[in-house]
Amino acid sequence: MTVLANLATLPGKSTLELNNLWRKMFNADPPQAGRTYLLRRLAYRIQELAHGGISEPAEVILDSIARGEKPPHKPTDNGDPSLPAPGTRILREWKGVEHVVTVLADGIEFQGRKYRSLSAVARAITGTQWNGPLFFGLRKGGRK
Repeated sequence: MTVLANLATLPGKSTLELNNLWRKMFNADPPQAGRTYLLRRLAYRIQELAHGGISEPAEVILDSIARGEKPPHKPTDNGDPSLPAPGTRILREWKGVEHVVTVLADGIEFQGRKYRSLSAVARAITGTQWNGPLFFGLRKGGRK
């Protein structure tokens, strides 16, 4: 069964079925929590097992925040100051189609392919020359 199919079946399950699924997916007894919590946490777990969890650096940051500490500073320099931090997903609708790109430490991922810049992705989407940060809404148009 696909991830989406698994997720779609969750709301139709009884609390007893959700508790049994929890035991199967976490190898532990479910918490004494409401149905909404179980649904959300099980949905996350299904996706986590299929696609992987959060990255180790993100886990370190979250753990430090949970302990009430200041999170460790991690430079986000990916060589291009116009880009957000690696791992950021950018969405852009073009002619009724939603396009999603992911910023990598050494480029841009779009539809399973790696590109050198947002401009190269914008060119692949539109077929014409575009300023990538402008096309994806990271920069306003016009002169400064």
